[in-house]
Amino acid sequence: MTAHVTPRERVLAAIEHRQPDRVPIDVGGTSFSTIIGQAYERLKAYLAVDAETRYMKRKSRSAILDEAVALRLHTDTRPLLVGSPDGWQDVYYDDGSFRDEFGVIWRSAGDGHYAPTGNPLQEATLGDLDAYPWPDPLDPGRTRGLGEKARALHQETDYAVILSLPVGFVHLSQYLRGYEQWLMDIVLNPRFLDALMDRTLDWWLALADAVLAEVGPYVDVVAFGDDVAFHDRPMLDPERYRRLIKPRHREMVDCIKARSGAKVLYHCCGTVKSLVPEFVDIGVDALNPVQVSSADMGTSALKAEFGEYICFWGGVATQRVLPSGTPQQVRAEVQRRIADLAAGGGYVLAAVHNIQEDVPPENILAMADAAAGL
Repeated sequence: MTAHVTPRERVLAAIEHRQPDRVPIDVGGTSFSTIIGQAYERLKAYLAVDAETRYMKRKSRSAILDEAVALRLHTDTRPLLVGSPDGWQDVYYDDGSFRDEFGVIWRSAGDGHYAPTGNPLQEATLGDLDAYPWPDPLDPGRTRGLGEKARALHQETDYAVILSLPVGFVHLSQYLRGYEQWLMDIVLNPRFLDALMDRTLDWWLALADAVLAEVGPYVDVVAFGDDVAFHDRPMLDPERYRRLIKPRHREMVDCIKARSGAKVLYHCCGTVKSLVPEFVDIGVDALNPVQVSSADMGTSALKAEFGEYICFWGGVATQRVLPSGTPQQVRAEVQRRIADLAAGGGYVLAAVHNIQEDVPPENILAMADAAAGL
C-alpha cells in the first residue's frame, strides 16, 4: 500500500530534490503565484463560490483564495501575509492613484496594473536619506496575530505554509528613486545608490527579523521578490551584480535561514539563466517564476544544467497559452513543463507570475487538473 503523502511533504520533497507522488501545485500560495482581480471573480462565479474577495496586495489585485477555490485547484500551499502598520491607510486621489506608506505614488496603467510613477527620492541627495520619514519596520500591526495564524496553519492543516515577505531592497530602492534614475545611479551616482540600497536593506532585514521571530518555527517556505533581470538579459553586468546585488541578497537569505527552518523561494522575472549559479551560491532553494517567454529560458535546458542544485517553481506560460489557448492546449503546456522539470523532484508547478485578468476559468481548471493527473 502506498503511504499517504501530505501537501506539505509533497512540496518539501520537490524542493529537496526527492521524487514526490505527483508534482506539487501552487496557486495562491504567494503574492506572485495567485490569481488577479477579474480572473478570480470569474472563477468564483464559475465554481458557484459566493465569498467576499480579499486581496494580498491592492495595487496588484492579487487574490487570497477562498478555501473552496483552493481545494478545487488542488493547490498544496497556503499563504501567510505580513500585516499593515497600525493606523495606516493608503491615501487615494481623485484620479485613482494612491500613495503608500513610503510616499511612493502608484498609478493604474491601461491594463489595470499599478506602476510607481511618483518617486519621492528621485531628486534626493545623500543628506536627504537620513531626513526621510522611513516607515517603522517594527510597527506592531505588521506582526499582530501572525504567530497564531502561522501556528494554526502548521498544526491544524497539512499544507505547505508560505510566508510572503515584502519586496527586497532592489525593488524598494527603485520605487523610491524611480527606475530610470536608479539605473543611471549605477554609473553616475554609485555612492548614493549604495547608501539607498543599504537603507532599504536595513529596513527589510529589521522587518524580516521581527516577522520571523513570530512565525519562524511554523513556516515551510519564505518567499520574496526582487527582479534583477530584463526580458532579454540580466539587469547588470556580472561584476556589478556581484558587487551591488549579490552580497545584499545573501544577507536576506541568511536572515531567513538563521531565524527559521524554512526553504527560500526567490522570485525574479526575466532572463536569469546566467544568474542561477549565483542564486544557488547564496542559498536560494527555489526559483520562481521560470519565465519561459524570456530569452534562454527553455525548461529542458534549465533542468539539465541546474536541476540538481535548485528547485524550479512556475513555468506554465501566462503570456499566450493560459489566456489564449484552449483547455487542451493548456493541458499540453502543463504536461510539457512536468516532462521537462519534474523528474527526480525539483519542480513545483505554477503559472509564470500571477494568473492574469484575461485567463478564463476553464483554463485555470485545466492547468490544475492536468497537474493533479486528472
